[in-house]
Amino acid sequence: MTMTPHGILRDSMQSMHSLLDKAVGDMSAEHFNFRPQEGGVSAFFSLWHYVRTEDNIINYIARGQQTVWLENGYNERFNLHPTSQGTGMTDEEARAVVIHDVPGWLEYQQKVWQATDDYLASMSPEEFESRTITIKPLGEMSLWNGIYGVCLSHGYRHVGEIEYVRGVQGLGGLTI
Repeated sequence: MTMTPHGILRDSMQSMHSLLDKAVGDMSAEHFNFRPQEGGVSAFFSLWHYVRTEDNIINYIARGQQTVWLENGYNERFNLHPTSQGTGMTDEEARAVVIHDVPGWLEYQQKVWQATDDYLASMSPEEFESRTITIKPLGEMSLWNGIYGVCLSHGYRHVGEIEYVRGVQGLGGLTI
Protein backbone atom coordinates (compact mmCIF):
# COMPACT_ATOMS: atom_id res chain seq x y z
CA MET A 1 0.00 0.00 0.00
CA THR A 2 1.37 3.43 -0.93
CA MET A 3 2.07 5.64 2.05
CA THR A 4 0.02 8.61 0.97
CA PRO A 5 -2.36 10.17 3.51
CA HIS A 6 -5.09 8.06 1.92
CA GLY A 7 -2.99 4.86 2.17
CA ILE A 8 -2.02 5.60 5.76
CA LEU A 9 -5.67 6.14 6.70
CA ARG A 10 -6.78 2.90 5.05
CA ASP A 11 -4.01 0.93 6.76
CA SER A 12 -4.78 2.60 10.11
CA MET A 13 -8.50 1.83 9.84
CA GLN A 14 -7.67 -1.83 9.16
CA SER A 15 -5.39 -1.88 12.22
CA MET A 16 -8.03 -0.30 14.46
CA HIS A 17 -10.65 -2.77 13.19
CA SER A 18 -8.27 -5.63 14.03
CA LEU A 19 -7.87 -4.29 17.56
CA LEU A 20 -11.63 -4.08 18.04
CA ASP A 21 -12.02 -7.61 16.68
CA LYS A 22 -9.34 -8.85 19.07
CA ALA A 23 -10.89 -6.95 22.00
CA VAL A 24 -14.27 -8.63 21.63
CA GLY A 25 -13.45 -11.96 19.96
CA ASP A 26 -13.61 -13.97 23.18
CA MET A 27 -16.42 -12.08 24.89
CA SER A 28 -19.80 -13.62 25.68
CA ALA A 29 -23.05 -11.65 25.78
CA GLU A 30 -22.62 -11.43 29.56
CA HIS A 31 -19.15 -9.89 29.08
CA PHE A 32 -20.43 -7.51 26.41
CA ASN A 33 -23.31 -6.26 28.56
CA PHE A 34 -21.40 -5.93 31.86
CA ARG A 35 -21.20 -2.39 33.28
CA PRO A 36 -18.46 -1.50 35.76
CA GLN A 37 -19.74 -0.49 39.20
CA GLU A 38 -17.64 2.67 38.95
CA GLY A 39 -19.92 3.94 36.21
CA GLY A 40 -19.32 4.20 32.52
CA VAL A 41 -20.88 2.09 29.83
CA SER A 42 -20.75 -1.54 28.82
CA ALA A 43 -18.23 -2.83 26.29
CA PHE A 44 -21.16 -3.46 23.98
CA PHE A 45 -22.44 0.10 24.22
CA SER A 46 -18.98 1.42 23.30
CA LEU A 47 -18.67 -1.02 20.42
CA TRP A 48 -22.24 -0.52 19.17
CA HIS A 49 -21.81 3.26 19.31
CA TYR A 50 -18.54 3.16 17.40
CA VAL A 51 -19.53 0.65 14.70
CA ARG A 52 -22.87 2.39 14.14
CA THR A 53 -21.03 5.74 13.84
CA GLU A 54 -18.60 4.35 11.27
CA ASP A 55 -21.47 2.74 9.35
CA ASN A 56 -23.32 6.06 9.29
CA ILE A 57 -20.30 8.13 8.24
CA ILE A 58 -18.95 5.78 5.59
CA ASN A 59 -22.14 4.43 4.10
CA TYR A 60 -24.82 7.03 4.64
CA ILE A 61 -22.82 10.27 4.64
CA ALA A 62 -19.79 9.57 2.44
CA ARG A 63 -21.23 7.00 0.03
CA GLY A 64 -24.82 8.26 0.03
CA GLN A 65 -26.12 4.72 0.51
CA GLN A 66 -28.18 2.87 3.05
CA THR A 67 -26.28 1.81 6.15
CA VAL A 68 -25.35 -1.84 6.59
CA TRP A 69 -27.47 -1.62 9.76
CA LEU A 70 -30.70 -0.84 7.95
CA GLU A 71 -29.98 -2.57 4.65
CA ASN A 72 -29.65 -5.90 6.45
CA GLY A 73 -32.31 -5.33 9.13
CA TYR A 74 -29.89 -5.51 12.05
CA ASN A 75 -31.94 -2.98 13.99
CA GLU A 76 -34.85 -5.44 13.94
CA ARG A 77 -32.65 -8.47 14.53
CA PHE A 78 -31.15 -6.90 17.66
CA ASN A 79 -34.26 -4.92 18.67
CA LEU A 80 -32.29 -1.66 18.71
CA HIS A 81 -33.12 1.79 17.37
CA PRO A 82 -32.99 2.06 13.57
CA THR A 83 -31.04 5.33 13.40
CA SER A 84 -29.59 6.10 16.82
CA GLN A 85 -25.95 5.40 17.53
CA GLY A 86 -25.84 6.63 21.11
CA THR A 87 -24.86 10.28 20.92
CA GLY A 88 -26.89 12.22 23.48
CA MET A 89 -28.45 9.18 25.12
CA THR A 90 -29.34 9.27 28.79
CA ASP A 91 -27.78 6.74 31.14
CA GLU A 92 -31.07 4.84 31.21
CA GLU A 93 -31.20 4.68 27.40
CA ALA A 94 -27.55 3.54 27.26
CA ARG A 95 -28.28 0.76 29.77
CA ALA A 96 -30.99 -0.54 27.43
CA VAL A 97 -28.47 -1.10 24.63
CA VAL A 98 -27.62 -4.78 25.12
CA ILE A 99 -26.74 -7.69 22.87
CA HIS A 100 -27.77 -11.33 23.11
CA ASP A 101 -26.80 -12.46 19.60
CA VAL A 102 -23.00 -12.05 19.68
CA PRO A 103 -22.37 -13.99 16.43
CA GLY A 104 -24.95 -11.80 14.69
CA TRP A 105 -23.28 -8.68 16.03
CA LEU A 106 -19.85 -9.84 14.87
CA GLU A 107 -21.33 -10.51 11.42
CA TYR A 108 -22.64 -6.92 11.27
CA GLN A 109 -19.31 -5.55 12.48
CA GLN A 110 -17.40 -7.40 9.74
CA LYS A 111 -19.78 -6.11 7.07
CA VAL A 112 -19.14 -2.55 8.24
CA TRP A 113 -15.37 -3.10 8.22
CA GLN A 114 -15.60 -4.49 4.68
CA ALA A 115 -17.78 -1.61 3.45
CA THR A 116 -15.28 0.87 4.90
CA ASP A 117 -12.30 -0.84 3.31
CA ASP A 118 -14.09 -1.15 -0.04
CA TYR A 119 -14.90 2.56 0.05
CA LEU A 120 -11.37 3.60 1.00
CA ALA A 121 -9.92 1.29 -1.68
CA SER A 122 -12.09 2.84 -4.39
CA MET A 123 -11.76 6.47 -3.33
CA SER A 124 -9.96 8.86 -5.65
CA PRO A 125 -7.23 11.11 -4.25
CA GLU A 126 -9.21 14.14 -5.45
CA GLU A 127 -12.31 13.09 -3.51
CA PHE A 128 -10.27 12.42 -0.42
CA GLU A 129 -8.48 15.77 -0.54
CA SER A 130 -11.27 18.12 -1.61
CA ARG A 131 -14.63 16.75 -0.54
CA THR A 132 -16.54 18.10 2.45
CA ILE A 133 -19.21 16.26 4.41
CA THR A 134 -21.60 17.19 7.19
CA ILE A 135 -21.73 15.07 10.33
CA LYS A 136 -24.50 15.98 12.75
CA PRO A 137 -24.08 17.41 15.35
CA LEU A 138 -20.45 18.22 14.51
CA GLY A 139 -21.08 20.18 11.31
CA GLU A 140 -19.25 20.49 8.02
CA MET A 141 -15.70 19.14 7.71
CA SER A 142 -13.35 17.65 5.17
CA LEU A 143 -13.81 13.99 4.31
CA TRP A 144 -10.33 13.47 5.81
CA ASN A 145 -11.47 14.92 9.16
CA GLY A 146 -14.67 12.89 9.05
CA ILE A 147 -12.88 9.60 8.56
CA TYR A 148 -9.62 10.30 10.40
CA GLY A 149 -11.03 12.39 13.25
CA VAL A 150 -14.44 10.89 13.79
CA CYS A 151 -13.84 7.30 12.70
CA LEU A 152 -10.19 6.46 13.34
CA SER A 153 -9.37 8.59 16.39
CA HIS A 154 -12.79 8.00 17.90
CA GLY A 155 -12.46 4.27 17.30
CA TYR A 156 -9.20 4.04 19.23
CA ARG A 157 -10.89 5.77 22.17
CA HIS A 158 -13.50 3.03 22.24
CA VAL A 159 -10.84 0.31 21.99
CA GLY A 160 -9.53 1.70 25.30
CA GLU A 161 -12.98 1.69 26.90
CA ILE A 162 -13.52 -1.91 25.88
CA GLU A 163 -10.06 -2.88 27.11
CA TYR A 164 -10.87 -1.33 30.50
CA VAL A 165 -14.14 -3.27 30.80
CA ARG A 166 -12.29 -6.46 29.81
CA GLY A 167 -9.80 -5.84 32.62
CA VAL A 168 -12.49 -5.20 35.24
CA GLN A 169 -14.01 -8.56 34.31
CA GLY A 170 -10.68 -10.37 34.53
CA LEU A 171 -10.44 -11.00 30.78
CA GLY A 172 -7.10 -9.22 30.49
CA GLY A 173 -6.01 -6.41 28.27
CA LEU A 174 -5.01 -6.54 24.65
CA THR A 175 -1.27 -6.19 25.15
CA ILE A 176 -0.60 -8.16 28.34
